[in-house]
Amino acid sequence: MEYRQLGASGVKVSTLCLGAMTFGEPDATSFMHEVGCDDATSWAIMDASLEAGINFIDTANVYGQDGLSEKIVGRWMKDRGARDQVVLATKFRFKMGDGPNASGASRYHIMQAVEASLKRLGTDRIDLYQIHMQDRTVPEEETLRALDDLVRQGKVLYLGCSNYAAYRMVDSLWTSRTQRLERFVALQAQYSLVERGLELEHVPACREHGLGILPWSPLASGFLTGKYRPDEAPPEGSRLSKWQDRRKAFDTPRHWRILAAVEAVAAEVEATPAQVSLAWLLQKPTVTSVIFGARSVAQLRDNLASASVKLSAAQMEQLDAASAMELGYPYNFIHRIQSVW
Repeated sequence: MEYRQLGASGVKVSTLCLGAMTFGEPDATSFMHEVGCDDATSWAIMDASLEAGINFIDTANVYGQDGLSEKIVGRWMKDRGARDQVVLATKFRFKMGDGPNASGASRYHIMQAVEASLKRLGTDRIDLYQIHMQDRTVPEEETLRALDDLVRQGKVLYLGCSNYAAYRMVDSLWTSRTQRLERFVALQAQYSLVERGLELEHVPACREHGLGILPWSPLASGFLTGKYRPDEAPPEGSRLSKWQDRRKAFDTPRHWRILAAVEAVAAEVEATPAQVSLAWLLQKPTVTSVIFGARSVAQLRDNLASASVKLSAAQMEQLDAASAMELGYPYNFIHRIQSVW
């Protein structure tokens, strides 16, 4: 397993990060109903991950139900004595409970959210604490000052953001700098061969300001595994068999072109489509660690192999070309004149 610096921080994390969103079996009120895995399977996945050299686990207070994912990760770390072997990441922002202050990025909510996460995780610190999405109703300085306090109290070591607009992320970094507050060291965002919008603004900004990118949904809800086919129903039990709207959104010429290119490269390097899709991200500038989920140890082992898949420059260009997107103004104007990004 390879390890990289987490953005401009001093901590090193594995290039593959185990995403814990599927840990636990919530009831029908949760968006993860019937797409999670039971406690025993979750523990087996974490055991195999640790054995393979993964030292980075990412969860969130809203994953599962009533903090279910955090509870499972916490119980596993305690039982295995693995707390200091893991760089532990979690997130806050979305609704956890009732009332007008049960969500958001206010100081009021942050102070409650961190204490609840620490309790569920059974730990005295969170290594990477991330705001799950920007909150336009709260001044960024209020959010950063609250997070800065948590770092100074030792309850949080590093800060990250997720699902931020590029302008807000850069404004936040400027606020941290001018107000001498702790700053974000990582951006967790959707990034894959299917979703490359991050490359327009976020990737250059992260490269300039030293943020490590942590892609989520690197396999596009399983589309890039190769188990879906045009004009065929999705396999029973798959995510896209439940999330039909997302399945329809993938049914475009561009998506099938991307999948065909992935499968062609996979045949050349004797790997699976999933491994090639993850390897493509691992070779992208500013990517620190790719967050992947697994609902079985078999899925985990297949994804782990991506760490050893190396794509040639020609293969990277082939995948880039197949997944190219319309740039739009001013990006197409800049690219046409400078031919570089």
